[in-house]
Amino acid sequence: MRMKTPFLALIAMTAAATVAAGQGSPASGRPPYTAEDVQFMSGMIAHHAQAVLMASWAPTHGARQALRAMCERIVVGQGDEIVLMQRWLRDRHEPVPPADPRGHVMPGMDHPMLMPGMLTPPQMAQLDSARGPEFDRLFLTYMIQHHQGAILMVNQLFGSPGGGEEEIVFRFASDVYADQTTEIDRMSRMLLALNRSPQ
Repeated sequence: MRMKTPFLALIAMTAAATVAAGQGSPASGRPPYTAEDVQFMSGMIAHHAQAVLMASWAPTHGARQALRAMCERIVVGQGDEIVLMQRWLRDRHEPVPPADPRGHVMPGMDHPMLMPGMLTPPQMAQLDSARGPEFDRLFLTYMIQHHQGAILMVNQLFGSPGGGEEEIVFRFASDVYADQTTEIDRMSRMLLALNRSPQ
């Protein structure tokens, strides 16, 4: 993930935009955000929470140093983004779901719902039980899947009528797309090198 100097500015902009977002956009007559924006921000909280949990296992599961460094960036970066998403929802008086790594918890639902790319409970258990090079291999495989799901969520948002046009949502979703596309490329190269290395 990117380091957070621009991101901290985005958090500040979230707070500054609260009043404007609450008032709407009289000039255009359109609401400042859509139901799809809310769905995206709500669902991405759980999506990020699972990535943070997965990455937090690296130090205790024997990950190699290069992977541990990447995982540290994921923990910090996506942790900060969870705060941003929860604040965005709270400022607009929308339901704020918990950062549950099991999936998105919607009002009235008994069980969390997996968002695109998220790992199933058996996959999470498999990753948690792995150590050393096997952990590295599984982590990279599953986090590539996880990132691809996040990119799908961004594409679905931008493909919906009016979705992703609110300024903060647009910038955040665009950053998710750019960051996770870059990380997929990096992880794919790491996985290729790992598969070529002697066992």
